[in-house]
Amino acid sequence: MPDLDFQVESVEAVPFAVAPLLNFKLRVDNSNPDEWIQTVALRCQIQIEPTRRQYNGEEKEKMLDLFGESERWGQTLKTMLWTHASTVVSPFQNSTTVDLPVNCTFDFNVAGTKYFAGLESGEIPLLLLFSGTIFYEAEDGAIQISQISWSKEAKFSLSVGVWREMMEHYYPNSAWLILRRDAFERLQKYKMQRGIPTFEQALEKLLLAEEEEITKSVSL
Repeated sequence: MPDLDFQVESVEAVPFAVAPLLNFKLRVDNSNPDEWIQTVALRCQIQIEPTRRQYNGEEKEKMLDLFGESERWGQTLKTMLWTHASTVVSPFQNSTTVDLPVNCTFDFNVAGTKYFAGLESGEIPLLLLFSGTIFYEAEDGAIQISQISWSKEAKFSLSVGVWREMMEHYYPNSAWLILRRDAFERLQKYKMQRGIPTFEQALEKLLLAEEEEITKSVSL
């Protein structure tokens, strides 16, 4: 019976996908090198392990929305689910490599995006948990089916630079923010009534007014 192990060898951003896409290069090894694996329907849950790295002062400020004040991180800094991915492994014997495509989002309502964007440099600690179905050839030539053990996992450190370069490629000098429909309609009305050309300029005008109000209240 197959006993598969997994290791992430590398990762790279796919430059011309429809949306931001990371391609993880997986090495798959079978403990029985003489066994023919016909195919594997592979599933992967990817988690972020924030406790596996250090954070500077600016990064701690940017993580406020996720983990609260840094004094509380002993209770709040916990493993987070990032995403799920899947792929099909082609026939192989002993070992093979396979691409695991992972779709990414730049939506700042998503915890994973907040975490990645809050890091200045270094690496993003990931834990990949594997599951799925193995179709293999028995000694008599018959096709057998088995499941990947739930204990199969692999740790990997994703470079912050790779993630930032990918997002800069797909969203140059910009960020993606989703608003509730009623909030969007209020912003749109504000923009039209004042003849402001873009939503960005409308937000800048609102922020400037708020900053001036705060300055006035402090001076009083």
